[in-house]
Order: sequence, then C-alpha cells, then structure tokens
Amino acid sequence: MTPEKFKLTLRNRDVDSILIGTPTGHTHIRAVIETRYGTIIFQEATIANLVRAYITLKTHPMIRSMILTLREMDGGKAKPGYARFQLIESEADPGKIQEDIDRQCL
Repeated sequence: MTPEKFKLTLRNRDVDSILIGTPTGHTHIRAVIETRYGTIIFQEATIANLVRAYITLKTHPMIRSMILTLREMDGGKAKPGYARFQLIESEADPGKIQEDIDRQCL
C-alpha cells in the first residue's frame, strides 16, 4: 500500500512525544514521533542524513541550503554497514533550492 502524498508542518506544540531507541531484535535506531495528526517513524539512516545536512547548514560559513536526493549505492560504493539507499547531497543551484524552500514553507 502506498500512502497518499501530503504536506505537514510540525511545530513543537503539534508533537505529543518522541520515542527514540533500538527496537528489540534490531540493530538500528528508530525515532517514533507521536503527533496529534498521527505517528511518524524514521529509520536511523534517514535520521543520520537529516542530522548531517542540519549540521552542515549550521556550521558551514557559506552553505545556506541544500537538497538531498535518493540514490541507490551500486555494489561497493557505500561503506560497509551503510544502507543501500542513501539521501545524498545533490549538485543544484542554491538559488533554485532557496526558491523551492520558500515555495514549500511560506
């Protein structure tokens, strides 16, 4: 089943709780975000990609925006232990990225 696409802005007041940890029998962290609209579960690779981008934007003196796009790592490209599907920084015009952010968020 494929869920319908939607756009949802979550503010702190919309989040009831966040559970974060490793489920029994698994090796990777999950983040379970309980909101007044429903539950969202992030897998560790998704969290890691988001955190990596966030830290880059907050600490780099020139980068103000970026886009991560889904890429499948063909045999041997990814480091051992990394997921086959990764969200990777894409080459894109920073002005276009900013326009897209403004269109989605304003």
